[in-house]
Amino acid sequence: MQQPYQYAWIIPLLPLPVPILIGVGLLLFPIATKNLRRMWAFLSIFLLSIVMFFATNLSIQQLNTSSIYQYVWSWTLDNDFSFEFGYLIDPLTSIMSMLITTVGILVLIYSDNYMAHDQGYLRFFAYMGFFSTSMLGLVTSSNLIQIYIFWELVGMSSYLLIGFWVTRPPAANACQKAFITNRVGDFGLLLGIFGFYWLTGSFEFRDLFEILNNLISNNQVNSPFLTLCAALLFAGAVAKSAQFPLHVWLPDAMEGPTPISALIHAATMVAAGIFLVARLFPLFIVIPSIMNFISLIGLITVLLGATLALAQKDIKKGLAYSTMSQLGYMMLALGIGSYRSAVFHLITHAFSKALLFLGSGSVIHSMETLVGYSPEKSQNMVLMGGLTKYIPITKISFLLGTLSLCGIPPLACFWSKDEILHDSWLYSPIFGIIACATAGLTAFYMFRIYLLTFEGHLNVHFRNYNGRQNTSFYSISIWGKGFSQRINKNWTLLRMNNNESSSFFSRYRSDDTLRKTTRKQPFIVHFDTKKPFSYPYESENMILFPLLGLILFTFFVGSLGIAFNQEGKNLDILTKWLSPSITLFHEKSKHSTDWYDFFKDASFSVSIAFFGIFLASFLYKPIYSSFRNFDLMNFFVKISPKRHHWEKILKGLYDWSYNRAYIDAFYTTSFTRSIRGLAKWTSFFDRRVIDGITNSVGILSFSVGEGIKYVGGGRVSSYLFFYFSCVSIFLLLKGFRLSF
Repeated sequence: MQQPYQYAWIIPLLPLPVPILIGVGLLLFPIATKNLRRMWAFLSIFLLSIVMFFATNLSIQQLNTSSIYQYVWSWTLDNDFSFEFGYLIDPLTSIMSMLITTVGILVLIYSDNYMAHDQGYLRFFAYMGFFSTSMLGLVTSSNLIQIYIFWELVGMSSYLLIGFWVTRPPAANACQKAFITNRVGDFGLLLGIFGFYWLTGSFEFRDLFEILNNLISNNQVNSPFLTLCAALLFAGAVAKSAQFPLHVWLPDAMEGPTPISALIHAATMVAAGIFLVARLFPLFIVIPSIMNFISLIGLITVLLGATLALAQKDIKKGLAYSTMSQLGYMMLALGIGSYRSAVFHLITHAFSKALLFLGSGSVIHSMETLVGYSPEKSQNMVLMGGLTKYIPITKISFLLGTLSLCGIPPLACFWSKDEILHDSWLYSPIFGIIACATAGLTAFYMFRIYLLTFEGHLNVHFRNYNGRQNTSFYSISIWGKGFSQRINKNWTLLRMNNNESSSFFSRYRSDDTLRKTTRKQPFIVHFDTKKPFSYPYESENMILFPLLGLILFTFFVGSLGIAFNQEGKNLDILTKWLSPSITLFHEKSKHSTDWYDFFKDASFSVSIAFFGIFLASFLYKPIYSSFRNFDLMNFFVKISPKRHHWEKILKGLYDWSYNRAYIDAFYTTSFTRSIRGLAKWTSFFDRRVIDGITNSVGILSFSVGEGIKYVGGGRVSSYLFFYFSCVSIFLLLKGFRLSF
């Protein structure tokens, strides 16, 4: 039974040959490597598929045997210090490995088409292969030092992929912001690792947990120092999983390609912080103050992420704040001791949010044909609407992902989020109220995103955009040269068929009238520049196939948490799967198998979700085209007798949400500007004071030398004159002093 585990080392190493071969090929055979670039995508998908099947086999073995396997070998050996390198296969490892590989394969298939016409195609797949290796190495690590090594490699991969389009200043700034913010948490993580090594003398998880429990039970450890070390470890998870107050990098990370947002910043890398807390759960659970702190940070992140998503106009940033809020749910569950619920929500959220991000990429793909290649326009939900009849498959997939995230049965996130809400009520009524209120906000802002994007009428303001294709910083459009040729061809056909000048179309200011006039034509005319426009169109099959795969996971992955009868006991697959880990820290599952209690709790959470959906539909579903610009603030102002007060309150809330709670502005003022001011003052002090003193000494020495040079002329009469002059001055001064 141990034979499959002995070859588990191939899990992190198998994706690594792709980036190595791409780098060597570009260095030695650049032309051949570029001409065979589709081969590298196939190789990446093939190798990751092997890893997925191997991880699936390990998961099946664990379900059958409920075992934990660890294999280590000595890296360094000394009398006082020993560092071992190896891998640990337990339920958490197998779950994360399957999650990374499954979502990764679908994202790679999606990326092959999405990035097909980008100059950085090979670089993209090299980065993706390096990220897969780093992330799989992280989840299979057997000790803290090994985790830290792969932790930093994952951070570097994220930096490279966020700044993939480095010629765009927003992308360059975003990757730097993500890198610096994560360095804050990573420094705390490193200090925490050293602190626990000083306490226990070991980096290995099992030894660390056992020694720490013995120290605490025998009262042989300094409690404040232990709490500090645990808080420093948790700081790394706060930064990586975008928890308050180190969450500010995640929305800006959406400047990277959409497949990156789906894989790294929704399903895998941001889950690394949750994985770290889950891996070190036996350590945290024996420190009650840290558990309370983790739950508090999770609760703040849940509420903050949901409120900041309410007013966002960029579709990807709205989904990013949604990710932040859902990660807060997972951290909240871990903080209140609900290990199973946190891992369950990690699984269901990964597939649902990957579906939403890839669906948003398909929407952006379609919008770019209308407004030109500009992220500020193609990702702005205010410019969308009415896309249902143009991209129906994308619409259905996005709707299912939205319903799942809202917690509507029988979709995946319903099962996991309902457990977290139930456990929050059991832990504290205040926590339960905030968690349930945030569930309603989640339903509201997710349906706001859906309605603004797909419902109503097409809302592109044609007169404001020039329809140019290559308007961004990219040297080659991702849609290739054929796009412009297709536009020109259809534009010629349009002019020939209508036999009218462009002024014919300029008389129709209504979008509906314009659409009816040119219904049979795939392209319409820009009002001002007389350049052609195309209607949105559905994405290619290689983009739609991963969406369909994620739809299946969104439907059926929730069945992992459905209880079944086994030997007279109600047991679900996930609990059986996690039983070795749960036994490790002696947790009794809080999951209720009483179906009456389940339906009672579920009806409450679903009612909250439906209320949020109803409110969003009432406010944002456009009945008429003019209703699209419906303003929630004006609605309350009109129905309220105290309109002036409502206007101020709602405007303040809207500005607070749209401006990210002013947290970014606070960091800019208190940290960025102050550090820059300190750097300028330090530079001035160094140049004017430190260098000034040094330069002054040199100038003074030079001046004295120059003066002495003229004194030493070699004439005796000059020496005597100088001598008697000095003596005379001395005598005069002495006599002047005696006279007083």
